[in-house]
This record gives sequence, structure tokens and C-alpha cells, in this order.
Amino acid sequence: MSGIQSVILQERLKFTYEDYLKLPDDGKVYQIIDGEVFMAPAPTPNHQRIVLQMTIRLSAFVNEKGLGEVFIAPCDVVLSEENIVQPDILFVSSQRAHIIGERYISGPPDLVVEVLSPGTEKIDRVLKRGLYERYGVKELWFVSPERREIQVLRLVRGKFVEHGRFGVGETLISPLLPGLKFDIDEVFADR
Repeated sequence: MSGIQSVILQERLKFTYEDYLKLPDDGKVYQIIDGEVFMAPAPTPNHQRIVLQMTIRLSAFVNEKGLGEVFIAPCDVVLSEENIVQPDILFVSSQRAHIIGERYISGPPDLVVEVLSPGTEKIDRVLKRGLYERYGVKELWFVSPERREIQVLRLVRGKFVEHGRFGVGETLISPLLPGLKFDIDEVFADR
């Protein structure tokens, strides 16, 4: 997502999931973090290219091993009444399949992947990271198209710690998904 901003739609102290459902279906991405509405325009083609490359590889691995399901935005993740987000990519393990509902994911995914853009990086790295940590997402990847690297964070005793940063010429390894190997060159391949 690029160019995220906080939106004041009406005078309210906190927005909830019920309010979220009333937001316009206008092609923009809306999220509620701690009761505050954030809006971003549709993602760029390069953002979507990276999401596609990662989703293809992650889905193939997860499906081959029968580990669970992979979803891409737009897919609502309702962490609480006042925290509704749309990660770029998310994985829910088979053991936690009960959180997958008809309309949304109800609770923290096992893995969240956020592809950064200049307009969303602060929101993703600060607000959403804190939210994912607080609600118990086991692993978080920040994908930086600008730096052409992926930072892998894992939850240890309720706090994210860096597992590693993987750049061009390297292979990403995930503590959550043993055996998964991402060739970073393929993720950032120019088209």
C-alpha cells in the first residue's frame, strides 16, 4: 500500500468492526488500528508483483506439506472489535483453522507478510508490528522493495525478535515453517 493516512470520517473516539463494515467500497484499503481508521490507495503494480511471487512460493510449500492455508489482501483479519487489518499475505496453520470464518479471519494468523512502501512503512513497522506482537502473531515478515530485502521477526516470550534479514543472493529461512526456502532473487525479479 502506498500513501497511507488517518481518516476522520465522523466525530468518533473509537471505530469498531461495525463501523468498518460501513466504510465505502471505493478501491481504497481501510484498516482500523486501536479504533482509528487508516486509509491507503490501491497498491502499486510492483507491490502486487512481489505479493504474487511470494504467495506462489508460500502457497506451494504450505499446500505440499498440508500445513494450512495462505490468504492475500483484501482479507479482513479481525483481532478485536477495534483492530481490523488487511495484511498483504497471511498464513493460518491447520491447527488453527477454526479462526477462518466465512467473512473474515477471527484472530491472529500464524504468519503475516507486509510489503512496505514509503507511505505505509511507519504504520507497518510501528503500529501494525505492535498490534501483531500484542495479539500473538508467531512470525512477521517485512518486505522492502526499496532495499530488496526481507526482515523476518519471530515472537519470543511475547516480543518480536529479529531472526534475520535476507537480501539479493540469499535464501530466506523461516523458523515457523521449517524447510521453506525463499530465493530472494526470485521475489524481487524485475519484469
